Amino acid sequence: MPQARTFSSAGRVLAPAADHLPTSITLHTAVLIGRFQPLHNGHMALLRAALDRARQVVVVLGSAMQAPNPKIPFSWQERAQMLREALPPEDAERVHCVPVRDYYNEPLWVHAVREAVQAHVPEGASVALVGHFKDSSSSYLAHFPGWELISLPRLGQFDATPLRDIYLGEGSASPEAMDQALRQLADQVPASTVAFLRHWAHTPLYVQMQQEWQMLRKYKEAWKAAPYAPMFVTVDGLVRCRSKGQDHVLLVQRGRAPGKGLWAFPGGFLEPRDSLWQSCIREISEETGLPTSEADLLAALQAVQVFDHPDRSLRGRTITHVHYMDLGDQPSLPPVKGSDDAAVARWVPLTELPGMEGSLFEDHFQILCQFLPIAVMPLEAAPALHA
Repeated sequence: MPQARTFSSAGRVLAPAADHLPTSITLHTAVLIGRFQPLHNGHMALLRAALDRARQVVVVLGSAMQAPNPKIPFSWQERAQMLREALPPEDAERVHCVPVRDYYNEPLWVHAVREAVQAHVPEGASVALVGHFKDSSSSYLAHFPGWELISLPRLGQFDATPLRDIYLGEGSASPEAMDQALRQLADQVPASTVAFLRHWAHTPLYVQMQQEWQMLRKYKEAWKAAPYAPMFVTVDGLVRCRSKGQDHVLLVQRGRAPGKGLWAFPGGFLEPRDSLWQSCIREISEETGLPTSEADLLAALQAVQVFDHPDRSLRGRTITHVHYMDLGDQPSLPPVKGSDDAAVARWVPLTELPGMEGSLFEDHFQILCQFLPIAVMPLEAAPALHA
């Protein structure tokens, strides 16, 4: 096996890339899974270790079609760009970047990762997963039986969360503040990533992400004195209706952060004196003006399902109860109009939903897929996000 690369105290790679691929490398494919938000020197250390051990590396880019938020600001195409630009050409040629969606369902996600990787691996070729057990978020490393696991020690004290905090929190006040923020990042991310971040700071999306970061920070500060970590209970209304041979679902465009401008179900937080059902129909009425009576909505109720993944919302642990109602065939769609927290309300044809995946709030696209027959778009055919 080739000699491991050495690292400085700052975690930077010191040893140069090999001039040619040693014949002693017998592993065909090394797999590296991450979000890379942004790419930092800890990621690069793992990538270099993977390149040292395998003939090719498949980098799995998680959260590939998620709408941008302060935790996932960069599209999968932008993250692939960061990776390519951080490598010399001869190493970049050996790296394949593959996008994988969030599923909020471990078996589905594992299956999707395997499929994405195997598309680049000849039948019978050896595969190994490269990573390190940082914390509970690294438990996925144990979920790929049949792949060798190359567990490496943590190569430097790197964490993407504080890097985003510096970039979105400290770099937004002025050009001088951005220069200072990027200087803080310079010894923790590749030089090419610093250049990428400097350019990205001039995009409208940076301003939006910075505003959402500030809002979420204040939101969490307000709950900091609580004796226990808060858990929030919300309700969402998934209302379906068919008219003139076409299926529709009722969505609203959010008028406020977080997720301002994204599409979502009408819904909100459970009121202290409301039942779940009462809160749901109240939110539908307030946000869309749907004229359907409560009795008709109750008759249309098909299911109530809880969605409680710990990471589904950046606001904190948020458990939602989705009420699925099917109004059936109607001569025309009931009139709706955005109000309260909703800037817009509209009936969206089911055929449009695949193309809206990257503009839906939190896990709402995944929830839609649980209830409705949506033909999910292949990731390679999906439009570039955040453009």
